[in-house]
Amino acid sequence: MKDYISSMNHIATETPPVSMTASAAARVQKLATGEGNPNLMLRLAVSGGGCSGFSYGFSLDEAVTGDDKVFEFHGAKLVIDDTSLGLLNGSQIDYVEDLLAASFRITNPNAKSTCGCGTSFSL
Repeated sequence: MKDYISSMNHIATETPPVSMTASAAARVQKLATGEGNPNLMLRLAVSGGGCSGFSYGFSLDEAVTGDDKVFEFHGAKLVIDDTSLGLLNGSQIDYVEDLLAASFRITNPNAKSTCGCGTSFSL
């Protein structure tokens, strides 16, 4: 069971609804260091669109709004808004480097289908 931080900035002890691999956390930390801002967090959002219906969006952010949840994994923070979190329940965020590309990737058990590039999905 992992601890996570909620939008109220307190530690909760229940199992978080998403997870992040050590590889993804290390990449977030490296990006934050490169930007010279250790307060940066990885923001993951789901929006309508993309070739399969919904698309994933990643950005670095240090702001937290009232409908955000903040999770901490391996020393890096992940921010997801409530609406997106409902579509990501049970998902794992990873960072993968291969011969073709380096990117954050999501394994989403709720997705009925995904596009070839892995950035959009349908329910």
